[in-house]
Amino acid sequence: MQATTPCDADPARRSAWQRLHARLMPDYNRKATAGWWAVVLLGCAAMAASLATLSSLPASALAQVTGGIVLAMLMALYPMRVPRTNQAFSLGDVFIFLLLLMHGPAAGCVAAGLEALVSSLRSSRRWTTRLGSATIAALSMFVCGHALQPLARRLDPSAGGSSDAAALLVLLVMLFGVVYFSCNALLMSLVARLKRNELPRLSDLFSVFGWVGGATAGAAAIAALLFITERLAGLGVMLTIVPTLGLLLSTGHFFTRQQEADEAVRQAAAQALLREAELERSRALQREAELAAQHLRELEVSERRFQGAFAHASIGMALISSDGSIHLANAALGGLLGCEHPALVGRRFGDFVDGADRQRLDSTLARLVQGSSAAVPVELCCHRPDGREVWASVSCSMFSQPELAGPSLIIQIQDITARRRAETELQHRASHDRLTGLPNRECFHQALGQAIARADGGPGRAFAVLFIDFDRFKLVNDSKGHTVGDEFLVAASRRLQQCLRNGDMLARQGGDEFAILAQGLVRDADAVEMADRLLAALEQPLRLGGMEIAATASIGITFSSLGYARPEDMLRDADIAMYRAKAEGKARHAVFDVRLHTEVANRVRLEGDLRQALAAQSLAMVYQPLVDLGSGRLDGFEALARWTHPDLGPVSPAVFIPIAEESGLITQLTDFALHAACRQMKDWQRAHPACADAHVHVNVAARDIADPGFVARVEQALRAAGLAPRQLVVELTENILMAELSAAMGTLNQLRELGVGLSVDDFGTGYSSLAHLAVLPIDSLKIDMSFVRQLRPGSKEAAVIRAIVLLGRSLGKQVIAEGIETALQLELLRELGCDIGQGYHLSRPLAAAAVDALVRAQGTSVRLPAP
Repeated sequence: MQATTPCDADPARRSAWQRLHARLMPDYNRKATAGWWAVVLLGCAAMAASLATLSSLPASALAQVTGGIVLAMLMALYPMRVPRTNQAFSLGDVFIFLLLLMHGPAAGCVAAGLEALVSSLRSSRRWTTRLGSATIAALSMFVCGHALQPLARRLDPSAGGSSDAAALLVLLVMLFGVVYFSCNALLMSLVARLKRNELPRLSDLFSVFGWVGGATAGAAAIAALLFITERLAGLGVMLTIVPTLGLLLSTGHFFTRQQEADEAVRQAAAQALLREAELERSRALQREAELAAQHLRELEVSERRFQGAFAHASIGMALISSDGSIHLANAALGGLLGCEHPALVGRRFGDFVDGADRQRLDSTLARLVQGSSAAVPVELCCHRPDGREVWASVSCSMFSQPELAGPSLIIQIQDITARRRAETELQHRASHDRLTGLPNRECFHQALGQAIARADGGPGRAFAVLFIDFDRFKLVNDSKGHTVGDEFLVAASRRLQQCLRNGDMLARQGGDEFAILAQGLVRDADAVEMADRLLAALEQPLRLGGMEIAATASIGITFSSLGYARPEDMLRDADIAMYRAKAEGKARHAVFDVRLHTEVANRVRLEGDLRQALAAQSLAMVYQPLVDLGSGRLDGFEALARWTHPDLGPVSPAVFIPIAEESGLITQLTDFALHAACRQMKDWQRAHPACADAHVHVNVAARDIADPGFVARVEQALRAAGLAPRQLVVELTENILMAELSAAMGTLNQLRELGVGLSVDDFGTGYSSLAHLAVLPIDSLKIDMSFVRQLRPGSKEAAVIRAIVLLGRSLGKQVIAEGIETALQLELLRELGCDIGQGYHLSRPLAAAAVDALVRAQGTSVRLPAP
């Protein structure tokens, strides 16, 4: 509330003081009056104290002070105005600062007050402004001068100071000039602010600083230089500079007057143009008056057109008041809201809007009425009386309607229900898997991130991630087709959902990988129990299209208690645990711990070292002899890769070959084995004619069979070594052959056309059918060592081996037994009719030099151990 000033009271009840105040200071309230008198009295006190100090000066010093004051007052009569601004300054500040430096704050105070008085006499007619300007200048100089004096005395050049002291003095005086100007400006703005019942602001200083503040600092620098000159060279030298300042003043004043004269000419020209514009305006007003009548007639026509367009518009329209009450509505709006449009009149449009959107509508209307917002469409959810939900785009704008007392608005409502449903469907598709309808990877990642952000270790805040991968899904996909594979994923996901609790989230990560976010865990065992329920639910086969398909899965679990900060880290560790479950036999779960992380780190290290070893060709090859069990003759060798790590020593093939397969290095490893084996076989043929008919077997991986360029790679290895294709046998496991059957057929036929032998390794552990074996272009079947290891007279393994031998003979395939470690196994295999054998009982894998020694000593007839 604004304070009452003395002049606001009833004139009949005013005191003599109030009447005097109203006459002399009509625009000053109590605060401004008190502030003005405080500044004036303090300034007068400063002037009185300064005059008392000056009265004690010697006559010569007093003469210098008087002369300086007179010069400052003369300079104030000839200010220099800054072009195109209302700011002006004079060179009187030079003499004020010079008197301050030479004779102290008292001289500067009197000079500043009188110079300001002369300036205000010239620029203002108000006695309050004149007296206030003089006393404020005196007070500011008095206070700032006393603060400067002790510092200036220390830097006085006459005291034997250095040139650095003189430079510091100039900088100090310039800083003082800025401080003095700031105090002066802030005190001036104080009174003006108090007149408006406001507090002083620092921005007032920046708004007036401009050229005048800079000129004040420059004047202070000039005064400091004159002071230094007077101290070092005497008063006479300094007096010679005074005419120069006078010349500078006259030049600046002349320039300013010239600028003002030019400005006056421009203003006169502007006035002439203004008069001409006024004349033209009067003519225009006359024309506008003539057009107004025509406009009224056109307005009547336009109003009739508006009413017709309003009534028959295809979108809903209504005229409403600022509170949302409907004054007029068209038929389209009635149809959209499910109500006859005459019945809408008098009702609030917000009554049809959903509660959550009603506040947004009210705030939009309020901003439009206040003029603080432009017309922007708002999308709202509306409810019809029949219960249907309608989405509408509402556009509002101000509308002039003379018969209404308050502001009026026109709204246009368009039905966007179909578009919103389409957008909702698109959003659902963007965050959900199209096949299963479950949340997708991105949606799960976002939910997991939110769970991590909320996790603080409190009750009910713990959660876990279960990473699920179905075992042998690729077999289902390849053997039954992608349609059955899709049906399998849908059915399996439905069964997983049945095991979830309220609040748990199941999402498809891609392929046959799923993840569960189990929230609100009381203990970690809750997630483990959930994994057990999932595995138990998957034990029952899924019925798809009249057939039953097993749906076992491997599950990895990790917990929020491990302190995860990023969703990807938690998913990674759950994935690591899932692979541990697969490695331990599948159809089970594994919990992530630090040990698994260490194993992964070691695996990553081995992958990098293996990559370097392959690049450096530092792996070695050993060769295990294959022996004809009937004649004892050497049939060939199986080439086996060996890796001796520089730090870890020998690394088992069971370790580094899976790493090579997972990292994609298996292609380089296969090429290394092919080239080394072919080259070594050719060397043995040259050195030992008895090896002319021997073969070398090389194992290949699934990635090799799927590689369209694999046959070319084999052909290149043969060509580089000069080895005949018939002396190379490519071995691939039964599982690889069946999993990659569609890709393998073409590759195997090309290898057969090339002349390379083909062998099925680990036979008997897979799931090949007789139909496949009959058409595959293979030459031999290698019985898996698991059957040979358990071979006993009359055992099941003996029956299996006998069946494989009979199958091989009926199909015209050679049968090879691997893993022969005892004399009994050797004898039984002979009796069962097995053709070729290999194993530690016959010979361990040998280095190339050891093979040379063996062939040189025995030729191709290997002495078999006695049974």
